[in-house]
Amino acid sequence: MTTPTAAVRDRLLALDGAELPAYLYDLAALREHAATVRGALPERVELYYAAKANPEAEILAALGPYVDGYEVSSGGELAHVAKAVPGRALAFSGPGKTPAEIAAALELGVERFHVESLHELHVLAALAERTAPAAAGGPYRPGVLLRCNLPLAAASLEGSSLAMGGRPTPFGLDPADAETAVRLLSDGTYPQLELLGVHAHLASGLDAPEQLAVAGSVVTWAADLAARHRIRLAEVNVGGGMSVDYAAPESRFDWTAYGAGLGRLANAHPGLTLRIEPGRAVTAYCGWYATEVLDVKHSHGEEFAVVRGGTHHMRTPATKGHDQPCTVLPVGAWPHPWPRPAAGAERVTLTGQLCTPKDLLSRNVSAPGLRAGDRVAFGLAGAYAWNISHHDFLMHPRPGFHFLG
Repeated sequence: MTTPTAAVRDRLLALDGAELPAYLYDLAALREHAATVRGALPERVELYYAAKANPEAEILAALGPYVDGYEVSSGGELAHVAKAVPGRALAFSGPGKTPAEIAAALELGVERFHVESLHELHVLAALAERTAPAAAGGPYRPGVLLRCNLPLAAASLEGSSLAMGGRPTPFGLDPADAETAVRLLSDGTYPQLELLGVHAHLASGLDAPEQLAVAGSVVTWAADLAARHRIRLAEVNVGGGMSVDYAAPESRFDWTAYGAGLGRLANAHPGLTLRIEPGRAVTAYCGWYATEVLDVKHSHGEEFAVVRGGTHHMRTPATKGHDQPCTVLPVGAWPHPWPRPAAGAERVTLTGQLCTPKDLLSRNVSAPGLRAGDRVAFGLAGAYAWNISHHDFLMHPRPGFHFLG
């Protein structure tokens, strides 16, 4: 179970049933958490927010005082984030940037491009030669961080829930191609581009010790790359992927230990700026998917509660194969003359309205006495929830959105 904040609880109970389901975001809780994350990071460690986790404009703005910039991964995210938080530093990522997207980023004067292949480097260089940025004030040389798929030992990624590197994947440059890219950027072939450093987002779902081990390997590899080519790298981005435990929502990633470890790593490499780009671990805790129970059914010895909405609004549990943590808020009133459907057993499986047995939000929830009309708040819904869901399946109404505090 996960307990909603007072602001979320009050709003959920105040909403009419027809206004549900809804996403409720506690911005005060988000700012408090972001301040904790920022405060744990030492100097020379920059914090970029990965907008893909939750790109709502209100979320982006609330994070503004605590982040050094925003990481975007498509032309759509680029335009949206540039409008929502104008003037902020942006880093453009993604394995399939189109020429039009790259040109749009150049016109906006994006500071950093996470280059994923030699072809992408050639396209960026060609477009940079003829694309003038919107902002004036001196020569504009787009900065390049080479995203590399580093040959880390498998043991380094054992705790990962999702690996994007250390094995054959479509993400980033193979180490051999990274050598070629460094030569192109350092021998005068592409003077219109500035080689800043290395980017390596290799895995998600790692705890602080695992993240630090990966970060150390990335920095060591980048330092060796620079030494081989007799160049200086100013930046290394060790990515995001900090763990969020849906089975134990009260536990949090150990930002204090992680920040201390990054500080030691930075001190071992004077003049190097480290950068992280978390998403889920920043915003997951501020969001709740709020709904109400439509019906309670007994079927072959089990209890099922059907709620408004479902995985077409919050695909996370179906995608990750987990049970979304939730809290039941009993509602006393029952406006109908017939008996109120209620669970007869202690444990209930919560499902949505879709015509598929895969529409499972949370299984075997301890909810004795759950009744139709009760409200349910699914926690950890502030990241990779609405924005990755298949919204139009069965054409149910879209949820409401409430930004509190």
